Formats: sequence, structure tokens, C-alpha cells
Amino acid sequence: MRDILLKAFHSLPGPVRSVAASMRGLYLRSWRYGPETDRLVEEALERETWTPDRWKTWQEERLAYVLHRAATEVPYYRAQWAARRRGGDKASWEHLENWPILEKESVRENPRAFVADDCDVRKMFREQTSGTTGKPMTLWWSLKTVRGWYALAEARWRRWHGVSRHDRWLMLGGQLVIPASQTKPPFWVWNQGLNQLYMSTYHLSPQLSKYYLDAIARYRPAYMMGYSSAMAALAQTVLESRRQDLRLTVATSNAEPLYDYQRSAITEAFQCPVRETYGMGEIVVHASECTGGRLHLWPEVGWVEIMDDGRIFADDRSGELVCTGLFNADMPFIRYRVGDRAKLQNGSSNCGCGRSLPEISRIEGRSNDVLIAPDGRRVYWINPVFYGLPVREAQIIQEESHRLRVRYVPATGWTHETKCSIIDRIRARMGAVEVGMEQVDAIPREVNGKFRAVVSKISTRNDIGRHVRNI
Repeated sequence: MRDILLKAFHSLPGPVRSVAASMRGLYLRSWRYGPETDRLVEEALERETWTPDRWKTWQEERLAYVLHRAATEVPYYRAQWAARRRGGDKASWEHLENWPILEKESVRENPRAFVADDCDVRKMFREQTSGTTGKPMTLWWSLKTVRGWYALAEARWRRWHGVSRHDRWLMLGGQLVIPASQTKPPFWVWNQGLNQLYMSTYHLSPQLSKYYLDAIARYRPAYMMGYSSAMAALAQTVLESRRQDLRLTVATSNAEPLYDYQRSAITEAFQCPVRETYGMGEIVVHASECTGGRLHLWPEVGWVEIMDDGRIFADDRSGELVCTGLFNADMPFIRYRVGDRAKLQNGSSNCGCGRSLPEISRIEGRSNDVLIAPDGRRVYWINPVFYGLPVREAQIIQEESHRLRVRYVPATGWTHETKCSIIDRIRARMGAVEVGMEQVDAIPREVNGKFRAVVSKISTRNDIGRHVRNI
């Protein structure tokens, strides 16, 4: 049915597609925002001044509620604990450390088993993750969860940076709003219901980007959200055309890592700050960047553990993110392996923005695409390879332990020395490896419209000893 509707949508003339998108936007707005929204936003902003002790107490109380509800009212967990009891396991479900790690495949196989008994999925909002491996995950949110979530986003994606949901905005995302075969503009739809100019990332190329810039100038959005790679590609077109009429209030990245070279290009092109966000549809962890440049966790969303090889780190070492959702108690995920690595900022926040929210030092990217050096070392943090260099976008592919390939789209200023710098920087981190450089017009996107910055064809679960990233 979804494919049939998409084909019907694509068959419409451009202006009619915008009407259809606006109707969908009105439907989404009715779910996301209500008379309680402004109150929820103010409450979220007020909580940002809570002391660490107050946050700890709140999280512990919420965690206890979620664990009890999951063990007694959620079919998947109830069956799991019943089986353990039959086997003589007397461990208490009240302690998080007694719960096993939850893998994504378990959720994909039977998502309904994770919905609490007192919930009717026919009356809930059905969400699907984009699925970085081509396998989306089905999720259900109650109306309360949806409105609470979008109130948090309103507070910490928009209010922090002087914009609101009432402003016009630009979205660069992975929805197929335009047929892939279309070669003439428009490559976008205007969604009146959400005040949103939604632009296709699938058509964004140096040859077509000028049409995007003209549309932005015509619609005049106040801010932009989207994949960092798409925003950076658009920014390079602005810089190369020397246009000065596309100034935004803020640009916010989601669903992909934000690299320094991308931030620099977007900032210069759109004459605005760029703020990073991190999170996922499963609503187990989320973070957003403040005006001080720090990435703050949203404590209401999840209980975060940093682990490696089954050990929990209490210090500021990096490791795998294992998170317990606190926000969506109707479909709770307990000790859910996110698939990314991160490093937390140890101790209380002393950020200049004045908020007491905890911080993430950095998101290191997907755990299952770690690079393996010839000597067996695992290299997680490879993006500094491109810092300060004229690169539009790039992807590192490891084909063997001693051989890597770099796909790159050069930006203005690219020279032979740029290529040599990338090779030297990779070898400084990986050792004596063979590095092939492959210039392309664009990095191929996956089914969700994104591309992975690092692709390993040799690192598997067994290779690295792990089971193994909006709206």
C-alpha cells in the first residue's frame, strides 16, 4: 500500500504534490502539537536548570517505573523473565544490571511484543526508522509521547537558537518527495501544514543545485534542518556561486555525524551557526548542541550506559552506547544497544550556556563500521582526516586490513597536495596501509537518503567482539 501511494503521489503535477504534502503536514501537526505544547516547552526549559542531584533522583524514579512496567506489562520482557524464573534465576528486575542487552534484530522481528498490554496500536502513531541497512524498524508512540517529544524538540532544537515551529523552515531529508527519474525542477515540495520547504537529497548535485538555491531565495526559510552531508553539498554550491542572499538564523544537522569541514562550509555559505543533534526514532537517547558548542544530553529521554566487552565504564572512556528509554514507556527498550560509540563528559556540566544538562564529549559513529588497522588496532575516530581540507563529501571504505579506498567529491581549492594530506593522515592513524583515492560526482546514498562515512567490509561482530544513529 505504501508503494502504491508513493507512486500515486509521484504521478501528480508539482503544485498538486505540494497540496498533498500540505495535507499530510496538517495531519502530522495535529499529532505533534496541541494546546499543551507551549506549557510542555516551558517546563522542558525550566528543567534545564535542575541540579545534577535532582536529575539523578528523577531518572532513578522514572527508571524504576519503566522497569516494573516492562517486566509485568510488556509481552517480550514478561516472557523473558518468566523463562528465567522457570530456570531458577531469582535476579530482581528492579536492578538494571540484571537485564540483558537488547539487540535491534529482536525488535525488528516482533515489534508488537514490545508494546505494553494496555496500549492499542490502532490508536497510536506508527513510526518507522529509516534503517541504515535497508531494514526499517516499526515503532508506536501514544499521542502523549508524540506531543511530549515534539515539545522537547521545540525547546532544544528551536528555542535555544531563536526560532520556532511557526517560522518557515527548510528540510533536507531522505523522503522521496520527488520521483528519482525527474530531471527538471521542482525538486522540492512546499508543506504548508508544517511551514516546511522539503527538498530532495536524491537530486542534489552540482548540476542541479542552482535550482535549489533559487527556491530557497524564493521561499525565504528562517532556518534549515537536515543531513549534514546534504547541507554541506548545498553550502558548497552557495560558496562557489558567491551568493550572499541566503542567510539563515541557524542550521541544524541530524541523522549523520557533523564534521568540521562541513560545519565550516555551512556556516560560511548561510552566514549562520550550525548546531548538531543526535538521536533516533527509538527514543532512548538524544542530545543537541547549545550556543556554547557543547552537545547536551536530554535526561528525560534515556538512561545512558557506556560499555565495552560487557563492562560498564564509570569514567570518561569511550565505548558502545547502551540505553534504556525513559520517555516512551508504552514501548520501552531496556538496555538497548544503539549501534554507535560515544564518550561522555564526566562530572557535572559547567557549560557557558548556563544549562545543567549532562554532556557528550563526542559521538564516534557506528560501532559496526570501525576500521581495523593491520596490527589489529580498532580505529573509531577517523573524521579528523578531512578537517580543514577542501572536500565536499567523502567516504572511507576498508576492503582489506591493509587496503582502504577513499571516495571523495572535491571542493574549490582541491589540489594534489590535498590528496597527499588525506593519505598521510590516514596512515598516521592506521599505519602502513594502501590508500586508493577515487573522485566521484557524489557519494552514493543508501535507501534512506544518507550515506555512511565509514564502510568496513572486514569488521563483523566476531571480528571486533561486539554485538553491535530524528525526526
